[in-house]
Amino acid sequence: MDGMLPQTHAPFISEPRHEGQMQHTIRQPISSVGTGLHTGARISLRLSPAPENTGIVFRRTDIDMPPVVARYDMVVDTCLSTVLGCDTTGGHAERIATIEHLMAGLAGCGVDNIFIDVDGPEIPVFDGSAAEFVFLLECAGIVPQAAPRQHIHINRTVRVEDGDAYAELSPTAQPGLTIDISIDFPAAAIGQQRYMTGVEPGQFREHLSRARTFVLQPEIDYLHSVGLARGGSLDNAVVVNGDSVVNPSGLRHPDEFVRHKVLDAIGDLYLAGGMVNGHFRGHKSGHTLNNRLLRKVFAEQANWRRAPLDASLPAPRDRAA
Repeated sequence: MDGMLPQTHAPFISEPRHEGQMQHTIRQPISSVGTGLHTGARISLRLSPAPENTGIVFRRTDIDMPPVVARYDMVVDTCLSTVLGCDTTGGHAERIATIEHLMAGLAGCGVDNIFIDVDGPEIPVFDGSAAEFVFLLECAGIVPQAAPRQHIHINRTVRVEDGDAYAELSPTAQPGLTIDISIDFPAAAIGQQRYMTGVEPGQFREHLSRARTFVLQPEIDYLHSVGLARGGSLDNAVVVNGDSVVNPSGLRHPDEFVRHKVLDAIGDLYLAGGMVNGHFRGHKSGHTLNNRLLRKVFAEQANWRRAPLDASLPAPRDRAA
């Protein structure tokens, strides 16, 4: 399978080692307003600095909802996006949806600690990519903190499957997270694509951040019929109809579709509760498999360890779990 897929490698860009060893937050608060992809509502977003060891914390300002730490076990839905929620009532009102693009921006920019306030049930979609989030973070300023960053090191290969789709994390001898994703869609405009990259700020900003979410034309009517994608438009998604891209401006990258899947995976994997040090490989994977994978990784302590990026530790055991 792998040998037949068109394959793209992003050039590996080395970041200064000390930057990966310390936690980071933003220098000052910054706000923006956008549209919710599924609700179509006007939603205000505010990003604020957070102390060391806080993590990524989401807060809704429009309802009385407890803060939610961005973690895999706080995910309550993965059908059309990654959704965080509280288990206080189980009601749909106590959720924050469509977090994956913002999470990808935070991971790609190396932000460990931040407060995220929204006055609605989902994160604004902006242009359907992570570019606006990267812009906001860079405008706010990304600054190091005094505490060292603790990475999630993968000790042995963990894999989940659904038919011919799969997602897996494996140990790696190289520091940091590498991604290898392949997709296969019947729509000729997408077809088979594969993309491999390391996840570092320069890499993410240049090669991944602008890749937009996409949808097949036949799916749009169904989503509208069930009250979803009310805020969707050609301004925030790539629409595919068979062998053609409906958007007048076309694609930002020839392989924008698989690049966006990589972006989604980076955001979903950041729900590990820290930067992952390992190799992710997926085929036809999505939010559901990505979350199932993290749950399986953390189900057994032998699968992972928390340590600085360059910690001198015993060699990992690459035994499939």
